[in-house]
Amino acid sequence: MKVNESNKVKILPITELEKTALKNKIFNSIDNLSYGKRNRRNKGLVMSLAFSLVFLIGIVLCYQNEPNSSITDFVNTSKLVDFNKTDEVVLVLGNGENLKIEKKDSNINYSKSGKKLTIGEDTEIEQETSKNSKVAYNTLIIPYGKRSKINLSDGTIVWLNSGSKLIYPVVFNGDRRKLYLEGEAIFDVAHDKKHPFIVMSKEQEVKVLGTVFGVTSYPEEGEINTVLKSGSVQISYHNDPKLNHYSDKIKITPGTKATYNKETKGIVSEKVNVNNYFSWRDGVLIFKNNDLSYVMNRVSRYYNLKVDIKNKNLAKEKFSGYLDLNESIDKVVKNISASTNMKYTLEEGKIIIN
Repeated sequence: MKVNESNKVKILPITELEKTALKNKIFNSIDNLSYGKRNRRNKGLVMSLAFSLVFLIGIVLCYQNEPNSSITDFVNTSKLVDFNKTDEVVLVLGNGENLKIEKKDSNINYSKSGKKLTIGEDTEIEQETSKNSKVAYNTLIIPYGKRSKINLSDGTIVWLNSGSKLIYPVVFNGDRRKLYLEGEAIFDVAHDKKHPFIVMSKEQEVKVLGTVFGVTSYPEEGEINTVLKSGSVQISYHNDPKLNHYSDKIKITPGTKATYNKETKGIVSEKVNVNNYFSWRDGVLIFKNNDLSYVMNRVSRYYNLKVDIKNKNLAKEKFSGYLDLNESIDKVVKNISASTNMKYTLEEGKIIIN
């Protein structure tokens, strides 16, 4: 075991030899204290010492069974992603290797052990599940204009939307299945009562056992949305950055959306049509009385285009409709303009709305 110079104590796994030595030390200590001392007081001292040493072994073994690296630490040290500077899906392996996935089919499947992953139908890769005795984490980066589907080692399925990043362990260890999301994703979680599934983002944490739900947590947007299709989830919000814990919690039922306002720190839940929030998985966007700025932000991510709305009042105009993302951007914008008062011009890589 080693203790570093900081305030944190790092307990490393002990060997079988160290376990045996520790046990022998316990029983030798008991024998030494017991010898020649038969009164009740010394017997109590012997039992107290024995209990303390056994308790110490329990603590060591308990920590030994926990993952010895934190996903939070990994996220905090990972590089920021500029989605404007990449146009390919990138999978970053635990050893730091970057795999660019150029194929249109970016489905990724992990084996139960996590040691083998398959990309598409014909690309297989073997990898280590740990690095330098620490849990190995993979990072999947989805640029604007792309989407991806991933089957994790526990059987959970994740659909990732454009402009998203997912950090996850190659194989889940410990008593909780934790991963980190930036952007938007739909989760179909494999049920495991003993190992809760936890989706972390910058200001919230969603805890489930097995269910289908979606999370939208883009850094540039003022809200975090969690939509539940089936099962149940508990959402914890990190309202105060000075605190090391989540100060507010809420549970939602199927057909409910919970919205967290980053500025006001307020939480609102409401009944919604879940399909409207899951439709992007099938290449469709459904809007119901949404601001034009919100609509165009969504469209811009899908088509990897910048949007400039000159008229700020127009940005607040409401839009409802159905957009097929398999159509050209020109046709999609025409459909939007047909039900609003906007006028637009399409330039290379940009939409200007007046």
